[in-house]
Amino acid sequence: MLDLVVYALVSVGIFFLFIAAIGVVRMPDLYNRMHATSKAGTLGVGLILVAVAVFYQDLSIATRALSALAFVILTAPVAAHALGRAAYLSGVKPCDTTFVDELAGHYQANHKLESVEETLPASNPESNP
Repeated sequence: MLDLVVYALVSVGIFFLFIAAIGVVRMPDLYNRMHATSKAGTLGVGLILVAVAVFYQDLSIATRALSALAFVILTAPVAAHALGRAAYLSGVKPCDTTFVDELAGHYQANHKLESVEETLPASNPESNP
C-alpha cells in the first residue's frame, strides 16, 4: 500500500513538472513562462520530495527532504518575482494580449539605476583631513 502512495505522489509530481515544461514552450512571454515554471514546478518538486520522505521512512531522510521542500517553497516565488522585476525594469515588454500593466505608472520606460556616486552627497575636498 505504501508503494502505491509513493507511485501516486511521484506520478502527480512528474505530471506537474511536465505541465511546467509545456508552459515554458507554450506561453507567449517571459512573465507567463516564469509563472508556469514557478507554480507548477514548485508543486511537482514538492510532491516528489514528499514521496522521497514517505518511501524511505527514516527520520533523517524525511527531515532532509522536508527541509529541501521548505527551501524550494520559500525561494522559488521570491526568485521568480526578482527575475520578473528585473526583466520589467530592463524593458522586457509583456505580450500583446496583456491588457493591464499595473507597473506602467510606477517606473519609467528606460529606468536606469543610479550609481552610488550619484546618490552620495557631494563631498568637499577641503574638509577631508
